[in-house]
Amino acid sequence: MSVRHSGIGMTSQRTRNRLIERLRAEGIQDEVVLAAMNAVPRHIFVDEALASRAYDDVALPLGFGQTISQPYIVARMIEILRNGKQLKRVLEVGTGCGYQAAVLAQVAQEVYSVERIQPLYERAQQHMKELNAHNVTLRYADGGMGLPEVAPFDGIIMAAAATHVAPALLSQLAPGGRMVLPLGAQEQYLCLIERDEKGYRETRLEAVKFVPLLMGKA
Repeated sequence: MSVRHSGIGMTSQRTRNRLIERLRAEGIQDEVVLAAMNAVPRHIFVDEALASRAYDDVALPLGFGQTISQPYIVARMIEILRNGKQLKRVLEVGTGCGYQAAVLAQVAQEVYSVERIQPLYERAQQHMKELNAHNVTLRYADGGMGLPEVAPFDGIIMAAAATHVAPALLSQLAPGGRMVLPLGAQEQYLCLIERDEKGYRETRLEAVKFVPLLMGKA
């Protein structure tokens, strides 16, 4: 077992349990999501210098102007995406270090995740290998277009704030599917889009703060 996985203080089960209790206190009710958050070792995804803060409920810098999302936001978005149902195929736009993809891997049968920044994509690949997350497929690409060749998805989740919802992504959402994303420029909010036989329904949720969605590979 590598040092990264060993029982140094910050990785102890007690530290993780404290985070789960905090998420519960903040209103996360889906026990499947809470179990997934508990199962994923967040400390392996953060810089060693920040490892002591890995189980704090805060966003942390990853470099390249990106962050690893606050655990509450990861849990909240996945709880909304799941809506108490088993997820089959999920698309994540913005892999970052791979933390959210690893949590999604615990609750979905197949996870496809797209990252536009090559060093982050390579880092996430390494993390998936460490965790034996065989149901996660990572792609180095511009995620704004989704992955039409793998669609449809019954869940789409975005880890960067868009100014509008791309029609390409909407078309890849299966009927009965849900999409959760941060929308807005200066003021951002979580948006839930549901697709049914009549079309798309949009619900505005709480205020959030994400890095902006950028186009093209880097």
